Amino acid sequence: MELVTVLENLTTQENFSGEEKFLLLKNTLLSGIKNLSRPDTKTYFLTLNLAQQLDMEITTVDDVIIFCVTMKYVIAPINRAMSLVPADDKKFCEAAAKAILDTFGEEKIHSLISTWDNLGVKGCLDAERALVVEEFMRLVENLSALKIPHSTFDDTLILTAFVQEFERRLGQKRKSRGGTSLETVADFIFDYYGFKSTSEPNHFDQDIEVDKWFKCKDGWIVGISCKRTLRERWKQLSQADRGTLSHFKIRELWHLITFDKDLSDDKIVRLGEQGQVFYLPATSETYKKCSNHPGMKDYVRPLNNFVADIRKLI
Repeated sequence: MELVTVLENLTTQENFSGEEKFLLLKNTLLSGIKNLSRPDTKTYFLTLNLAQQLDMEITTVDDVIIFCVTMKYVIAPINRAMSLVPADDKKFCEAAAKAILDTFGEEKIHSLISTWDNLGVKGCLDAERALVVEEFMRLVENLSALKIPHSTFDDTLILTAFVQEFERRLGQKRKSRGGTSLETVADFIFDYYGFKSTSEPNHFDQDIEVDKWFKCKDGWIVGISCKRTLRERWKQLSQADRGTLSHFKIRELWHLITFDKDLSDDKIVRLGEQGQVFYLPATSETYKKCSNHPGMKDYVRPLNNFVADIRKLI
């Protein structure tokens, strides 16, 4: 923004010819971009790349003005707004989750998780939408106040670019938020019931992502993996055999799964034989099928037994 201010001031100078002003603006812009990071940092090559792109694309004074408008009214506001986007859905869900357990107890764990998911998504999306609308309206006001010549078509280009870039950034945020949603649920359940978690076993370096561990009364431990779906962990999980888990005194790995459409019989049997158990909603068709099947019934459990099963082991 300091660089943009310098460029804006230079565009108002009258003691240069058109060509001189363009050369002055472009050199100031490119040198300013290159000086944004030190040569010994990882971002230096990114700034060099940006400078090279701008060197090719900025060919007129108007291009420099467009750059300034984009930075000032599109990129900077999005950066500020992104700092206000929820990093997780916890604050939207805790009160409702506590009310469910206070009212119905551990038998409604499956409802708690489902409600948490729904409220979290809605709460975060509502917060995002409010930020987009607020910044969009501010951008409309800023464009109407611009003193440089601009058409309705120019304004429309800027507005659509703003929404497009904002949504791209929000999409990245949603991905990171979605990966931690159920992990946060597990934290809440453990805190609510006073269960103590523990760290992963020493030297356990298998390529398995486990969100929470707890120690059993016999000294063995259980790992809990919390995800909507197993899809992204399937390849990781299939690498850990029963012998590996036993070596680290891991009794079982439990998976809290709320979306089980991709949970095939092959996955359940293969991972079940490796000491892994799937907690599924008791109303799901996958659970109903597997719980009545002689080859899979030992590998699936209803989500509403989750707390009771922990209590039996600790």
